[in-house]
Amino acid sequence: MKKILITGGAGFIGANLIAFLNDVGGYEITVLDDESLGKREDIDTPIHKFVHADISDADAFEEAGTEFDYVVHLAGSTRVVESVGDPIPVFQSNVVGTFNLLMYCRKYNIKNVIMASTGGAIVGDTEEIIHEELMPKPMAPYGASKLACEGFGHAFSSAYGMHITSARFSNVYGPRSIHKGSVVAHFYKQIIANKTLTVYGDGGQLRDYIFIEDLIKGIYKIFDYPAAGVFQLSTGKPTTINELIEAIKETVDEKYSIDVEYKPARVGEVYKTLFSTEKAAKELDFKATTELPEGLKKTWKWFLDNGYVE
Repeated sequence: MKKILITGGAGFIGANLIAFLNDVGGYEITVLDDESLGKREDIDTPIHKFVHADISDADAFEEAGTEFDYVVHLAGSTRVVESVGDPIPVFQSNVVGTFNLLMYCRKYNIKNVIMASTGGAIVGDTEEIIHEELMPKPMAPYGASKLACEGFGHAFSSAYGMHITSARFSNVYGPRSIHKGSVVAHFYKQIIANKTLTVYGDGGQLRDYIFIEDLIKGIYKIFDYPAAGVFQLSTGKPTTINELIEAIKETVDEKYSIDVEYKPARVGEVYKTLFSTEKAAKELDFKATTELPEGLKKTWKWFLDNGYVE
């Protein structure tokens, strides 16, 4: 039985990862989460232990235990626009919290750590296809905080013989995203509540939408291939916001009206993200296989089946 600690395990990605690991079998799962977003009850499959704690507290991890084969670090702030208005919370959560985790892992000789990161926010606006070696130029404090986390991951790997992998997620969507504020989940919640969809900008913004089941398989690939470094987990297929809305319209019932309002673009948001999947394909044998229409249908069904009400 392998022991795994998942920070932020009550969140969208964490709850899906736990369900996947339970299906695979052979894992004793401990979750550490401050329940600021996802709650203990959102984890709908078995775990060994739940620790309510804030990662920005240096002593938060002691209660979780001291012996783990893997740590998957999903906890932290993902608020890009909000970080422009106030960069302190994203620094405390992402930079201080991640540093605390790495110090804890160093203290107890926990070697294998997988950290959630991001591609577009770190690299910033660019016409190039984003790959792991591209020069980072973050446009918002959120991206800078994730870049700092990647830097500490690389330093701890080099200095202390650890295997710390930063997995850069593109835009993740799918079931169990009830608390997620990203665009697909937000749009579906707005549609169910009969509210207008708000698009900031002209709707031509390009994003890479990866279905949660594919992302989880990518994370699991890293379990089998513990290595220090950065991997982009994406589909390599860009979609504009306007194209996403048209695809969403195909998934919902006719009784739901979909109105769209366009507002000025927000400071700190990247306009275009185009991702290379070459490194993950070559070194992890990873490829996202779920097409956007299929993933959207599964996501919409989950919201309806779970009785979501705004």
